[in-house]
Amino acid sequence: MSQLLESEENTPLLKGDVDSDDDAYKSRWRSIRVMYFTMFLSSVGFTIVITSIWPFLQKIDGTADASFLGWVVAAYSLGQMVASPLFGLWSNHRACREPLVCSIFINVSANIYYSYLNLPTSENKYHMLMARIFVGFGAGNVAVVRSYVAGATSLKERTSAMANMSACQALGFILGPALQAGLSVVGETGLSVPIIKLEVNMYTAPALLAACFGVINILLVILVLSREHFVDDHGRQIRSINDISEERVSVPLDGEGDIDQIAVVTSNVLFFIIFFIFAIFETISTPLSMDMFAWTRRQAVLYNGIILACIGFESIFVFIAVKVISQRVGDRPVLLGGLVIIFCGFFLLLPWGNQYPKIQWADIHNNSLPQQVMASAVLAPNATVEPTGCPADQVWCLYTPAIHLAQYLTSDFIIGVGFPACNVMSYTLYSKILGPKPQGVYMGWLTASGSGARTLGPVFVSQVYRLLGPRWAFSLICGIVLAAILLLAGMYRRLIAFSVRHGRIEE
Repeated sequence: MSQLLESEENTPLLKGDVDSDDDAYKSRWRSIRVMYFTMFLSSVGFTIVITSIWPFLQKIDGTADASFLGWVVAAYSLGQMVASPLFGLWSNHRACREPLVCSIFINVSANIYYSYLNLPTSENKYHMLMARIFVGFGAGNVAVVRSYVAGATSLKERTSAMANMSACQALGFILGPALQAGLSVVGETGLSVPIIKLEVNMYTAPALLAACFGVINILLVILVLSREHFVDDHGRQIRSINDISEERVSVPLDGEGDIDQIAVVTSNVLFFIIFFIFAIFETISTPLSMDMFAWTRRQAVLYNGIILACIGFESIFVFIAVKVISQRVGDRPVLLGGLVIIFCGFFLLLPWGNQYPKIQWADIHNNSLPQQVMASAVLAPNATVEPTGCPADQVWCLYTPAIHLAQYLTSDFIIGVGFPACNVMSYTLYSKILGPKPQGVYMGWLTASGSGARTLGPVFVSQVYRLLGPRWAFSLICGIVLAAILLLAGMYRRLIAFSVRHGRIEE
């Protein structure tokens, strides 16, 4: 990871004559690295407690059911969706460090709130819901981060910087569950700190660690972002609209001309579809594997966790490759190629053949089984045997062919290539379309569209999959991806950089 970040200053790609002042150049990239760290912490804050939310919710409030868990998981994205445009608007008119410090402080406070969820005597589940909403609200600073990095890099630097930022985000998604797993050694009882009425256990320790990370992040923002940087598409230092310092030497803002609003809307739609599809992929992996491979709950969590971690590491290599490929062929071909790869991944998941999944409890109705086996099966729900296979109440299990393990793993690998390429290219291209103008509000809407997708995706797929099965679910997803490909192809000529559109830079 350190080599990835160090490459910014050492590769010919970034060592142009964009900064005559070497100190300003180093200061600019120090501030960008703080943004990388902020993005990393944002993703860690989402995943560091995600695997322990359900048992913690059951522990603090026995009235909570699985449907309420869905709201708790969605609460993060809802909070982020509301906050992103607000923090983006703030960053357009004031120094970026102001909304950053405020948002991180909210995040720290929300994690501390989460650590005290055992204290209320009733309605604890609603306290957890509010805590996760505020954690998501604090994560709305992603819009500010993307806006700042876009404004602090030239066109040539931007793809590389955005790829590095996405790699940091992916690393956070990987390390979050790993940190949770490491802190599980504390146990459910843990230790108590009576003076402040705090219980430190396997559920609260990750939130407290996230709060400590947030405090470090605030200090870095205050110390390193005392001087903010804003450059034009050529990399020349200019004065941003939100710059409140008087020390900066500036050149006129080369931002005359209108933004192509159709390209902006198209980019938001594509970003929504990309995150909608990946949210579906994350949500469906556990129930699909349990139904098709007869995995137990424990096996599904373990094996899918390993698979997602591998996809996370895979995405880091994809980000590195994207930095090189996009410089040779451009951003739009990489985005189009990524969508085609995602389409292939979901198309591969369509059920084929004449083999069918194991039906849960089917053996009970098989009169040819010995009586003792039938008795054992009947007693299993109340004993120690967990029922496995495709539940008989899902009617499609009776006539839908099984998805094979090799088919599932290959699809995961393919989607793990397509999604990160689409992810980084979508908002890199978006930032170039906006040009050398304050991008806070626009980035806020982009982040909000991604958050909305992560909220709606799980709801959509859970209903379609439960009622109609994987054939319909993946067919609809393939149709959505195909629509995104056609949209990108139709708007291909409009999705160009602001400076290219106005003839200031040749494509």
